[in-house]
Amino acid sequence: MSEKKPFVLRIDPRKLKALEKWAADEFRSTNGQIEYILDQALRKTGRWKVKSTPEETTDL
Repeated sequence: MSEKKPFVLRIDPRKLKALEKWAADEFRSTNGQIEYILDQALRKTGRWKVKSTPEETTDL
């Protein structure tokens, strides 16, 4: 399992509420939903390329 680094996120309360609902709709935690959205955005823009094995995964 990969190591995760905690950090503080400041977010508009209305956006947080919408994010919490979205996460619940997809059976994820709010944190999991944020990670999912970031992962998708990074892949879409070509800023995150996952290798074939976990050992080869690029750490940014």
